[in-house]
Parts: sequence; C-alpha cells; structure tokens
Amino acid sequence: MMNARQTVEPRTHNYNYRDALAASQKVEWRIEDIIGGDKKLDFTKPFLAEALARVEGLSFLTSDERRTLNQIRGNTYLNIFGLVEEFILPFVLDHARPQLQGDDYRVRALLQFAGEEAKHIHLFKRFREEFERGFGSSCAVIGPPDAIAQAVLAHDPLSVALTILHIEWMTQRHYIESVKDNGDLDPQFKSLLRHHWMEEAQHAKLDTLMVEALASSRSGEEIDRAVDGYLDIGGFLDGGLKQQVEFDLESFVRATGRKLSDEERAEFIKVQHQANRWTYLGSAMTHPNVLATIESISPAARKRIEEEIAPVFC
Repeated sequence: MMNARQTVEPRTHNYNYRDALAASQKVEWRIEDIIGGDKKLDFTKPFLAEALARVEGLSFLTSDERRTLNQIRGNTYLNIFGLVEEFILPFVLDHARPQLQGDDYRVRALLQFAGEEAKHIHLFKRFREEFERGFGSSCAVIGPPDAIAQAVLAHDPLSVALTILHIEWMTQRHYIESVKDNGDLDPQFKSLLRHHWMEEAQHAKLDTLMVEALASSRSGEEIDRAVDGYLDIGGFLDGGLKQQVEFDLESFVRATGRKLSDEERAEFIKVQHQANRWTYLGSAMTHPNVLATIESISPAARKRIEEEIAPVFC
C-alpha cells in the first residue's frame, strides 16, 4: 500500500456543479403532480421489471401469485430507496456545510440535491400509503430508517460517498435498462420511477464530484481503508436484504393464503435473496461509471471489486 499522498487521476468526465444545477432546475417536478387523485396504481399489472424482481423462475407459483409477489417487490423497492435516502440527505448537507462561502454553484447544486432527496423520501411515503390502500394487506420493510442511517453514517465519509455513488448509478441503470422501454409495467409505478430517475441523473454526477473531492487529499492507504468501509456497508446492507426476503415471504403468504412447502420456501428465499443482491449490490458494482470512479482513486480496488466481490452479487 502507498503511504505517500494519493493524487487522484484526471477525470474521465466533464461534470460540474453549474451544469448539474441547471439540469436539475429544468426537470424539477412536484409530488402532487405525479401521485394521488386519479393517479392510481393498477394492481392488475406488475410493478417491477422482471430483471430485478426475478419472480418468473418460481415455477411453483401461479401467474397471479407471481404478479402479487412482483407487486410486493415493487413496494419493497421504493421503500428501500426511501430508506437509503434517509442517510443520503444528512450526508449531502454535511458535505455542503463547510464551504458555504465558496463556489456558489457548488453550494446551490448540493442544496438542490438535498432538497430533491427530501422530496423523494416524501414521495415514497406517499407511495406506501397508496400501495397499502390498494394492495389489501400489510408488507413489512427493514428498518427503522434512522437506525440504518446511523450505522451507515458512522463510517468514513469517503466510504459513505462511495456507497451513495453506488446507489445513484444503480438507479440510472435500473431505469434505463429495465424500466424505460418496458410496456408491461403499471404506468403509474413506472411514472414514479421515471420522475425519480430524472433527478437522480444529476445526483450521480454530483456524487462523483464529492468522491473526487474527498479522495483528493487522502493517501493510498487511507483510500484503501475507505473502500473497505464501502464494502463493509455493502455487507451490512446485504444482511438487511436477506431479512427483507423473509419479510417479503411473510407478505406473500399473508396476501395469497398460499402455504409453501419447506422445499418451496427454501427455493423462494434462495432466488429472491440473489435477486435482491443483484438489484441493490451487483448492478451497481458492475456499473462502468462506478468502476471508473473507483479506478480513478485506486486501480487495485477496482480490480478487486470487479474480479472478486461483484460476481457474488450477480
């Protein structure tokens, strides 16, 4: 490991605070315009793309049962986004605070970022209310959010910034590859994902700049420790995802009345845990932009993640 101060490699992008702010202002939307009133969820359709839900492989379920499970997974998906944004919001505010008298575009872009995350948390709470009214039974989600946020924010700020980078690019990948051109999904659920993606597109760029800023004065050894912290957070979240599968199974049984055999339960848990691992971990750890940013601060870390860690979650 290097002991000398690390020099971050030249950027492979042209992101800047002024352009990110301008782009965010162009796509800004109100919660009231995209949820509530006549904008209702259609429970005759799947919510989550099969590439993420992976319910079709559970051949012991009927088509109606697979659709019900898909909707449970869709509810979980948006609630987990709301959960992670509970630690993104205070982190972005903390990152902005020390330089309030510096670059005006930086301050405004980061405050816009934080405001949009607060709006997303509110949106997903509204979604949960709509879902519970229409679905007909309760669905538990891991938490509480403040305890998870506290555990994540206890890590090195660079570790947290890498985790947020992971989440932001994950959002982009999911929408572009699995949602945007998918005509099978409920249009209302798809609209929520589209509006979320529109703002997260700028957040991914801003977090890239935050990672670079935090890494710029770190030694190679310090960066290695921060990457280890990022992986520790991933392991912590993976434990939560495993618990979430148990919750989703309970929600499925409650909603359908279906009693699964021991073999079916084991298959359900195995398939759905790996689906969660891909959705929330593997799809980000293999994203080219996540890997490029990690390589810019530690080529060895990219190699380790790409060859040893990410395959476990794919």
